[in-house]
Amino acid sequence: MLIIFDCDGVLVDSEIIASEVNLELVKDLGMDITLDELSQRYSGLTADAIFAQVAEELAKPLPDDLAQRSDEMLDAALQQSLQAVAGVHEMLDAMDDARCICSNSTTVRLEQNLKLTNLHDRFRPYIYSALEVRQKLPKPSPDVFLHAAETLGSTPAQTIVIEDSSHGVEGAVAAGMRVIGFVGASHSYAGHAEKLMDAGAETTVHNLSDVPATVEALKSWSGISV
Repeated sequence: MLIIFDCDGVLVDSEIIASEVNLELVKDLGMDITLDELSQRYSGLTADAIFAQVAEELAKPLPDDLAQRSDEMLDAALQQSLQAVAGVHEMLDAMDDARCICSNSTTVRLEQNLKLTNLHDRFRPYIYSALEVRQKLPKPSPDVFLHAAETLGSTPAQTIVIEDSSHGVEGAVAAGMRVIGFVGASHSYAGHAEKLMDAGAETTVHNLSDVPATVEALKSWSGISV
């Protein structure tokens, strides 16, 4: 059995930091939106995808340096305040299955965030950026999930994915994998669990401590072979 983890918002509590940075930037552009609304709309998307949607909604071109400014502000904020999601190390200690990370973040940012939270050595070298494998398509494309499964010798039917965003859930489902939605990071919002279920998650958990037992339950449902 292969367990695939998203990184941002599942292992590291970075989505709220990214949302706060992007909220400041889009409000400066004249967009009227709250932090919860921004998290609901854009959690799990790349900065380029977020700003493309913002430009469409505002019906005007955005500054050419906006993505660069976002990256610089985010890097500084992550260095200052990034924390691991509560219970992540204990969860990993309780799991024996093969595991890896599939993320929309770049390899550079993944390495930075995982090292800041003492998680890098728990996954390397099995850390995959959707922007750097196959066709370099971010989630909700299934490519990064399929790449990870193929690389680690697993079939989609023998793979379970832990995701916090609807885009990630959709990509994993498109890959033929089963999904546990995670709604326990700081960016979670009212209706988060329902949104992940609507996207195709089979169940959701609020605490990482519940992931090992939920994985074992999914193995027995529908006769997954280990």
